[in-house]
Amino acid sequence: MSTSPDLGRKPEAGQTLAGHTHVRPPLTMHITQLNRECLLCLFSFLDKDSRKSLSRTCSKLRDVFEDPILWPLLRFHSLVELKKDNFRLSPALRSLSICWHSSRVQVCSIEDWLKSAFQRGICSQHGSLVNDFLLQVCDRCPNLASLTLSGCGHVTDDCLVRLLLSCPHLRTLRLENCARVTNSTLAAVAAHGRALQTLHVDFCRNVTAAGLLRLRAACPNLILSAEHSAAMIPDQPPRARGCAASVFPAASGVQCLPHPKGPYGGRPHQ
Repeated sequence: MSTSPDLGRKPEAGQTLAGHTHVRPPLTMHITQLNRECLLCLFSFLDKDSRKSLSRTCSKLRDVFEDPILWPLLRFHSLVELKKDNFRLSPALRSLSICWHSSRVQVCSIEDWLKSAFQRGICSQHGSLVNDFLLQVCDRCPNLASLTLSGCGHVTDDCLVRLLLSCPHLRTLRLENCARVTNSTLAAVAAHGRALQTLHVDFCRNVTAAGLLRLRAACPNLILSAEHSAAMIPDQPPRARGCAASVFPAASGVQCLPHPKGPYGGRPHQ
């Protein structure tokens, strides 16, 4: 009687004695079994809303969401985003950008004494948002190195002065179409912006040529851009409108100032 060669032999992994292939169940791993470094890497690929949604699933992922390492960069594209609870402010923050491109920016840029009741009502809904948010940045983010504000028509000199004092490592400050920024911010840069290397004050109508000249004299190595700012007409209270031409004689004639490394930005006023 012949003996089958398969008798007495142990079956190999994945096979039966009859030679039929046995399909093993796939290995599974729950996301919470990943180590913290992997989870931080995973979170880094998600936007703010997705990070927040994932953090709501369990305490471990919530703890990862709260890790300051996850928040060195924050970008906001509307003022409404500043009120959401889908981000964290911490000393790890290095770069902050708030760029609001909306038709409401034009309303914010209107002088307060010229606004209608309807326009004042619009501004009352968001008038203090950016200032309040920046005050939180002053308290929680002392290592901020770069700040960009575009279309933030209500941000004030006082708020920017405090930020310069609270964030001594700030190297880049870009302001665009910020109607309430004046020469007081330029003076604060000269006095407190010890680490500042680049300053943009583009389309900021209340920055004057005289203020830019003083800043250039105080900080000759600062990379300065003031596109159209010195060529725009500054805000004037109603009582001063009659003598506007004599108060700001250089506002419409000075656009660019020399810089040791080249022009600081902007084009000559035509």
